[in-house]
Amino acid sequence: MKLVIHPAVEPERLEALRRAAPQATFVNAATAEEAEGAMPGADGFLGKVTPAMLARADRLRWVQAFTASLEHYVFPALVDHPCVLTNTRGLFGDVIADQVMGYVLCFARNLHIYARRQLERRYEPEGGSGARVSFAAGPGVVNAMDRATIFLPGATMGIFGMGAIGCEVARRALAFGMAVRGVDRHPDRVRAPEGVERVDDVVTLPDLLRWSDFAVIAAPHTPETTRLFDASTLGFLRHTSYLINVGRGAIVVLDDLVAALRAGRLAGAALDVYEVEPLPPGHPLWDFSNVILTPHTAGYSTAIAGRHLALLADNVGRFARGEPLRNVVEKALWF
Repeated sequence: MKLVIHPAVEPERLEALRRAAPQATFVNAATAEEAEGAMPGADGFLGKVTPAMLARADRLRWVQAFTASLEHYVFPALVDHPCVLTNTRGLFGDVIADQVMGYVLCFARNLHIYARRQLERRYEPEGGSGARVSFAAGPGVVNAMDRATIFLPGATMGIFGMGAIGCEVARRALAFGMAVRGVDRHPDRVRAPEGVERVDDVVTLPDLLRWSDFAVIAAPHTPETTRLFDASTLGFLRHTSYLINVGRGAIVVLDDLVAALRAGRLAGAALDVYEVEPLPPGHPLWDFSNVILTPHTAGYSTAIAGRHLALLADNVGRFARGEPLRNVVEKALWF
C-alpha cells in the first residue's frame, strides 16, 4: 500500500503515521512536483491534493485533507472521482465554544464596553452612575444598571449548525442556564447534549432566529450556506438579539449586517470570520461599539495539533486495515 503526503510533514509526525500502518510505503513529498510524480500507484493521499496530482492517480481510493474546511479544497474532478474524501472536523469544538461564550459574557455583562472605557480611564457603568444602589437602600428595585445586563438563565440561544462545534457551544450555554435550540441540515444525525430543547431541520431557521436572544452560526461554508445570512435572514432576528459567527465568513453578508446594525435592528454582533480576510481597516464594522471583532482566532489552542495528528494516524490505520474511515464528507456539499 502506498500513501503520498503533501505538503511534507515533520519527521516526528511521519513516524507516527508509519507506526499506524507499518506495512505501508510513505512518500513524504516536499514539492508539488514530487507529489505528482508519486501519484501513479498511490492508494491514498494526505494533505492538499491538486487537479494535476489527481490526474496522475491511477488507483487512488482515499484522500485525507489536513483541514476541516473544504470550500477552498474541493474541485470538480475530485467531486467526480470515486475516491473517498475525509477531513479533520471535530478537533475544534470545545476551543471555539469557549470563544463563543466569551462573546456572550461580554454582551451580557458589557465587558467589551468596559474594556474600551478602561483605555479612556473612564469609570462609568452602563445604565448610569445615578442608578447605583446605596448601602442604605439595597437592591430592592430593578434599576437602569440592572436593565443594562442580560441574565443568562433567562436568555435563549439558537445555534445554526449542530455539529461538533455547535454541540459544544450548546453544552456551555446550558451550563450557564440558557435555553438552547438548534437547526441542522441533518437533525437526525445530531447527538445534542442533554438539555437542548430541540434540533430541527434548517427550513425552520426563521423560527429559530425569532426565538433567539443569541444566534450562533457554527455551520460550515457550503453551496447551501453561502451568503445565507443576508438582509432577509437577518430580518428574522429581534432588535434585542445578538448575532455571533464562528462558522465561515461567506455565510454572512457583511453589507447587510452593517445596514441592520445601523438601523438598530440588532443589539450587536460578534464575528471571528469575514467575507474578506483580513477585514479592511476602513470597513464600517470597526466603528460599532456593540460589535466585537476577532481576527479568526477561535480555533487556536495548544490542544489542536495533538488531536490533528491523532486523527490522521487513526485514519491511516483504519485505511490500512480496511475499516470505515472517520470524517467521510459529501464532496459535492463540501462537508
